[in-house]
Amino acid sequence: MSSTFAQLSRRLIPCVAATLVVLAALLCHASDSKKKKGNAGADPSSRVIDAGQLLRDVQALADDRMQGRKTDTEGGARARAYVVEAFKRSGVEPFGASYLRPFEFSYPKQTAVHHGVNIVGQIRGRARPERYLVVTAHYDHLGVVDKKIYNGADDNASGVAALLAVAKYFREHPPAHSIIFAALDAEEDSGAGGRWFVRSPPVEQRAIVLNVNLDMVSHNERNELYAAGAAHYPFLKPYLDEIAARAPVRLLLGHDRPVPSSKDDWTQQSDHAAFHAAKIPFVYFGVEDHANYHKPSDDFKTITPRFFVSAVETILSAVRVFDDNLAAIEKQRS
Repeated sequence: MSSTFAQLSRRLIPCVAATLVVLAALLCHASDSKKKKGNAGADPSSRVIDAGQLLRDVQALADDRMQGRKTDTEGGARARAYVVEAFKRSGVEPFGASYLRPFEFSYPKQTAVHHGVNIVGQIRGRARPERYLVVTAHYDHLGVVDKKIYNGADDNASGVAALLAVAKYFREHPPAHSIIFAALDAEEDSGAGGRWFVRSPPVEQRAIVLNVNLDMVSHNERNELYAAGAAHYPFLKPYLDEIAARAPVRLLLGHDRPVPSSKDDWTQQSDHAAFHAAKIPFVYFGVEDHANYHKPSDDFKTITPRFFVSAVETILSAVRVFDDNLAAIEKQRS
């Protein structure tokens, strides 16, 4: 084999393999959708998720060129540029002239200053635009450790891709209330991006009624997606039960109560913790830890695409239900 041909093969084979994964997932999902056709209880969101774009977004954000998307690195900047362009493509409008909201932070017990950048935009509501639901997902990951790239396909390229899919839906189907879409930085660095957002939101904090946080939503072999938060905010449980009854995944409530192992209580384990600390109700969608969690093997090829598409359909259904009932949720929280 010539060296030129070998180099070309090394570039083409991963692309072909990834394309086959996407096509297989789409064919499986299309087959399932046909089986469900005519079911009066089927969620109409299943007809509007662009599964191909969803998977392409994960693949792009988890590409080696992003170098693991660590905060304050060249790879993180590349990921940020990708998300900004995706916001534009999805019809998300910035607050002011830019989507970018930079901030500074330091690691615990260290004095060095690091720089993060949240990416924030909105889709204005048609009925009560002055009340807000915030959808969050962190775009950073662990970067390069011991010369190995931690691509973080599930953690959390998947959440960002889901956020973009939800944004695209609401641009085409305007919500009753305004929705802020925030791709947050530095979650892996003690949640600095989430805390900064809550301290300096683009609207008055009291106008934010609910946070929906997406973190690790693409990898589960048992078709299980968790929704945490109802233990702290019981008035959210009827809405989650309604969503679970028609979801294409097994939507389970839990991981939001103090237990002997802190790993089983997710209340403080992602960006929703900052909203909870500010007494803003949250629902956190995520999967349980898997073999690739925080390992270099968390690549695009190891996610479970069929589950991922169904999980995002479920998340979209949830955001629709929350938007429809945001006025009641606001009354119940007070």
